Amino acid sequence: MNFEPYPFEKLNHLLEGITPNPELAPSVLTIGEPQFETPAFIQNALEENAPLLKKYPKTTGEVDLRQAMRSFVKKRFSTSLSDAQIIPTFGTREVLFNFPQFLLFDKKNPVMAYTNPFYQIYEGAAIATRSKIIHLNLTKQNNFKPEIDEEQLSSCDLVILNFPNNPTSSVLTKEELAQWVYLALKHNFVLLNDECYSELYTDKAIPSLLEASTYAGNPTFKNVLVINSISKRSSAPGLRSGFIAGDEEILKEYMKYRTYVGCASPLPLQSAAAAAWNDEVHVESSRKIYKKNFEIAQEILGTEIPQATFYLWIEVKDALEFTKKLYQDYNVKVLPGEFLAREDAKGQNPGIRYIRIALVENEAKTQEALQRIKECLDEQ
Repeated sequence: MNFEPYPFEKLNHLLEGITPNPELAPSVLTIGEPQFETPAFIQNALEENAPLLKKYPKTTGEVDLRQAMRSFVKKRFSTSLSDAQIIPTFGTREVLFNFPQFLLFDKKNPVMAYTNPFYQIYEGAAIATRSKIIHLNLTKQNNFKPEIDEEQLSSCDLVILNFPNNPTSSVLTKEELAQWVYLALKHNFVLLNDECYSELYTDKAIPSLLEASTYAGNPTFKNVLVINSISKRSSAPGLRSGFIAGDEEILKEYMKYRTYVGCASPLPLQSAAAAAWNDEVHVESSRKIYKKNFEIAQEILGTEIPQATFYLWIEVKDALEFTKKLYQDYNVKVLPGEFLAREDAKGQNPGIRYIRIALVENEAKTQEALQRIKECLDEQ
């Protein structure tokens, strides 16, 4: 298998040999990792359940965790799931990599489509399954929403959407998501939405593909799946707690597959994760922090406040040169957009001339970093 280096490796190579301005404190705005303490009640739950380390965890997940996840889906998306319609996972990265391998194993010439730019694990899964790749470009011209080409989609086995989107911060309405459900049923492909940023909305709650599936007249979620995680919503990426939910016929067989993968979450982590999934108060606090960071960006950079996530997707003249100059003169690291995207069949890379900024720091650090970015932008 020939995997591409991760974006952060490419960034390290790009900045190699550059000495950043020593008069300024380093500011790293490259990775989507919340720089805030995991709430104390989650840490306490982990500590209190440490004695459970002596026991093997079940691949299916403990009852308390499954109930907490189902309760979250019910409260947040007004969607009731049976126990057969949800599987706790060890975060979502492992799912995004191994689920396509399970799903496409028997396909002679599998075809995957996914949004572009993208979370690179989608590409890794496509490579591991020897899939033909169809890029669904997100551009300024299409308002960073994937365009529908039914001729292409009719050949797909798996389509991965990612809304709210990393890195563009775009969202799809329930009606727009429903259009993709219709397509999944019409052309018989599996549709998966990566919803890991669904809880970091700045105003109105963001819809789930599960809601859209019911709205589209598909209440059993045939061909429809979602994944979600507490990593962003609870500032707890180290707990590695996520889930995949939807079509129970697919999940029934995928559950068998997972028993061989060996990715069961340790019991203390499951207990802490259950506490996190059951609580919404701490999530509201997180939303306020990220919205405030967007307001600071609007004041300093003139950017619009997106509907969700904690990313800014900013157009510049030359992203690679800007990234190097920003690091050298202002000691700020950002990520060039072209590292998060690929050239499509027409040779177009929708990430070129963009940078991604992860607003994951506190208010003071965010303000300082954005002010430096503003000065660098003014020098273009």
